[in-house]
Amino acid sequence: MKFLDEAKVYIRSGDGGNGCVSFRREKFIEFGGPNGGNGGRGGDVVARAIEGLNTLIDYRYQQHFKAKNGGAGTGKDRHGANGADAVLKVPVGTQVYEEDGKTLIADLTEEGQRAILARGGNGGFGNAHFKSSTNRAPRRANPGQPGEEFTIHLRLKLIADAGLVGLPNAGKSTFLAAVSAARPKIADYPFTTLNPHLGVVEIDGREFVLADIPGLIEGAHVGAGLGDRFLGHIERCRVLLHLIDATGGHAGEAYKTVRAELAAYDHGLADKPEIVALSKADALGAEEIKRQGTRLKRAAGKSPLIVSAVSGAGVADVLHALLKAIEETQRRMIEPRAPAGRYS
Repeated sequence: MKFLDEAKVYIRSGDGGNGCVSFRREKFIEFGGPNGGNGGRGGDVVARAIEGLNTLIDYRYQQHFKAKNGGAGTGKDRHGANGADAVLKVPVGTQVYEEDGKTLIADLTEEGQRAILARGGNGGFGNAHFKSSTNRAPRRANPGQPGEEFTIHLRLKLIADAGLVGLPNAGKSTFLAAVSAARPKIADYPFTTLNPHLGVVEIDGREFVLADIPGLIEGAHVGAGLGDRFLGHIERCRVLLHLIDATGGHAGEAYKTVRAELAAYDHGLADKPEIVALSKADALGAEEIKRQGTRLKRAAGKSPLIVSAVSGAGVADVLHALLKAIEETQRRMIEPRAPAGRYS
């Protein structure tokens, strides 16, 4: 299945049904009176997050969604049927924007969550609605109200607890494959990863979701390489794992390059908790690892973890650090804040 994280869709809710003008005319009934029914309500356009989807590829082949119109009212006080809704099934983590791409309509972050994007028009009143003691034979009925129509943008941001960042060929896909059942493409050339991948990691009886995105290069925020569009998939992550290739050039410069791109992208990525690790440690000697580690410590301001996804060395330490950071973030979110004092 191809991965698609953005789609443009035209939606239209249903029109309301017209009210009916009708009078009761039956043999042996002297006073019939009005009996025109109301029109039915038009269907809504609804977005619903469902399990089992991780792409918006379906909306590449169908971009128009229209709800059914409400039925017209008829005689004998029969109201028109309500129109059926049009349901857009989207993956968990999908955001719905207006046509400008900036105004957020809905953010579906939980399975089963739904949002009404366009409401159907109300049905018109039949003439039975207007009867009164002073107007016993009304000959008027309202038309149904029209539905809404506009274009929306769907944008998918994957739901993950931790995200992998780094330059191309930093070992992100190899690490994901080593710690989860995910099988991303792995090769010895840059930009092997073209789409985000998710993997479920288990450590100490706990599980968390780890996301791998394409590598960043200098100037990604202005379109260099694959750009920085995929950074949206780690906006929801609680912690970032920054991998730096020990076999590359200057580890400190590589770290600063990625951090500059995170800051340029903004959306709070540069402020997220970060675990820094020097990858591919199995390919170098102890002296070179020490030299690169010193450079990285100087740039990051913290001692990096040393890891090799191939040999498994240091992998458990990295996973424990990620799990600890995730749990601390969760704890801060659920801890109630102490009430402020009168003079504080």
